[in-house]
Order: sequence, then C-alpha cells, then structure tokens
Amino acid sequence: MSRLARLREALSTRDHPVDGWLLVAALALLLVGWVMVTSASTGVAASLTGNPWYFSIRHGIFLLVAITVATGVLRVPLGWWRANGPLLLLLGLLLLALVLLVGREVNGSRRWLSIPGVPFNVQASEFAKLFLIVYLAGYLERFLPQVRRHWGAFLRPLVVLGLYGVLLIMEPDYGAVVVLTGCVMGMLLMAGAPWGRFLLLALLVAAGGALLAIAEPYRLARLTSFVDPWADQFASGYQLTQALIAFGRGGWLGVGLGNSVQKLFYLPEAHTDFVFAVLAEELGLLGAVCVIGLFALLVWRAMAVGRRAELAGRAFSAYLSYGIALVIGAQAFINIAVSSGMLPTKGLTLPLLSYGGSSLLVCTCMVAMLLRVDIETRREQRRRSPAAPRPVAAVGSSTLARQGVEP
Repeated sequence: MSRLARLREALSTRDHPVDGWLLVAALALLLVGWVMVTSASTGVAASLTGNPWYFSIRHGIFLLVAITVATGVLRVPLGWWRANGPLLLLLGLLLLALVLLVGREVNGSRRWLSIPGVPFNVQASEFAKLFLIVYLAGYLERFLPQVRRHWGAFLRPLVVLGLYGVLLIMEPDYGAVVVLTGCVMGMLLMAGAPWGRFLLLALLVAAGGALLAIAEPYRLARLTSFVDPWADQFASGYQLTQALIAFGRGGWLGVGLGNSVQKLFYLPEAHTDFVFAVLAEELGLLGAVCVIGLFALLVWRAMAVGRRAELAGRAFSAYLSYGIALVIGAQAFINIAVSSGMLPTKGLTLPLLSYGGSSLLVCTCMVAMLLRVDIETRREQRRRSPAAPRPVAAVGSSTLARQGVEP
C-alpha cells in the first residue's frame, strides 16, 4: 500500500458512526467565530453599552442555544422533515409576509421580527432558506423523472422561488435572493435537469438583474462603488475601502489577535457582515486561508454526505444535503468576496462565524441535519450489507460434510 493510500485510509471516516471531518469543520468555525466576534466588537460594545464584552456574551448565549437546538434537531428523523416540507414552505412565506407587516426596520431594511420573550430579533429570511431547501428536496424526490423531462415540473420550483424572491426584494434583502436562486438552480442541476434550460434562465436572470440595478440610484451607486470604491471612499465606497485597508494591514501573518485598528469605528458592521475583514487584519493571509479551508472542508463533506445518501437510494436525504452545502457555500463565498472587493456590497452574514442569533441557529441546525442524514445513511448501509462469513475453523465437521466438503 502506498503512502497516499495509507494516509487516505487513516483519514477515512468510512467505519465511523458519523463523518467526523464535517463535525470538526463546523465546531472549528463556531469557535473561531466566537473569538473573532469578541475581538471585533469590544470597542463598539464599550461605546454603546459600557461593557466591552456585551456582544461576546450575547454571542456565547446564542451559541449555547444554537447547539442545544441543533442537538434536538439531530434527533428528529428525516421522515418528519420530508412529510412536513409543504407546511414548512408555507411557514416560510408567512414569516416573510409578517416581516413586511410588523417587522423591525434597521438601516432602511425591514428584515427582523421582534417576538415577545425572545431575547433577539428573528431574521425571517434565514429560516425561509432552510424551509425552501426542505420543500425542494421532497419535491425532487417525488417528481425527479418529470423534472428531467418536462418544462412544467422544472418550472414549478422556480415559481415558488419567485414568490420568496418578491417578498425578499420588498424588505429589501437582495443577498438572500441571490443565495436562494443559486441554491435552487444548483439543486435542480444536481437533479439532472438539462443544461439548456439553465442557460436560458441565466440570460433571463442576468437581464432582470441589470434592470433592477439601474432602476434605483442607490443600487447603481453600489455597483459603481464596487468597481472603483476609492472614487467615493467617504460615501458609497466607504465600507469596501475600510475593508480593503484591513486586508492590507493584515499582511501575511496579521497584526495580532485583538490589535485591529479598523474595528475601532472605521469599519461598519465589523462583528457582523465584515467580520472576515477583521479576521484578515488580525490573523493575516494565513488565518484567512485557514478559515476558507474550513469552509471548503465543510462544503466538501456535506456534498460527500449527499453523494453517499444518493448512492444508497435516499433521494430526499441527498438533495437536502446538496441544498445545505450550496447555501452555506454560496453565502460564505459571497460574504468573503464582498469583504475582499470581488463583489458588490451585500448584507450577508458569514455562516457559523458572524454575530447574529438567527443565522447561527439556522446554520447549526443545518449542520445537525447533515449529521442526521449521514447517521441514517450509514445505518441503512450497515443494515443492507451482507453479514460477514464465519471463518472455516468455526464451522463444524458435520456441517462441512453435509455440504460435500472434506473437513
């Protein structure tokens, strides 16, 4: 056996009860997130509340609540999610509609619900993402042949996506629209829908996005500031220029944990949307690449969990895993790309890392569902696998004689 084969065998989780690499990546991101939220929020917290650990304590509470809820989700059979997919879809639509009616407005966007007795605002779009994934996974399980052959079955999920998109645009939350669109398209593509349909839809989406961009002056300003943020660095390009300064100060190894200058009222939303910029400043290129590697590991293992489920004939589990992997991967990519100036500014949190109760709760529940998929798939594979043959020495001579074999 070659060294590479021995290494692959040593790192394999094939004989384990669950994919350990998936769990390690998620826990590492949660731990890094708590550390970075603490570091990025001390100055703002001291100014707003007088307690520099205010956001760190709250994030720690969110983390405990999220892990507790995720532990409960891990015990829920996937059959429950499959059976209640349509109800969850309607619940997602209801939450998005309630946000528009009674939601709390922050920075010009109405995205949060204040629920009595709940110590944090509920961001409806985070829950809507999960509910749409669950519904679409069940839909693909039921209508997979039709989705591959007929336009009608292919377009029905896009109609549902359109309803979600309209409600999200009215908030407005364009980042969530982009993530959900990418997720739904990716799930349909992985279900085997023809490529030609995606090319046609891509042209239509690009045309619609261009119209939306030029319809409002502030959207066009965001696009132009993304192209050249230094042209208006104290207005439309302010967030991006401050984030780029953080990246530049970080260099290869960073300025040291807790030593960021940009978090001191220069970079807005330093502990939420732009926490990766603070991470890059304090931990440098090395730390940023390690975090990106953790996200890549998480998405890769999520895809591997889905592939194992698909090979085992568990279509719902497979597409649920693919959808979760696509949402986490897309949201992480967009957040990091926005922070580093590769994409226009969007208000998206970094999964498992940024400050925010709703995002943290939903992302940990997604990881728990991936683990549940893996547990049920491995259990099914063990049940189906034939029993290992007993050694010849354990078989009596009379048995061998009855089979016509000399002992």
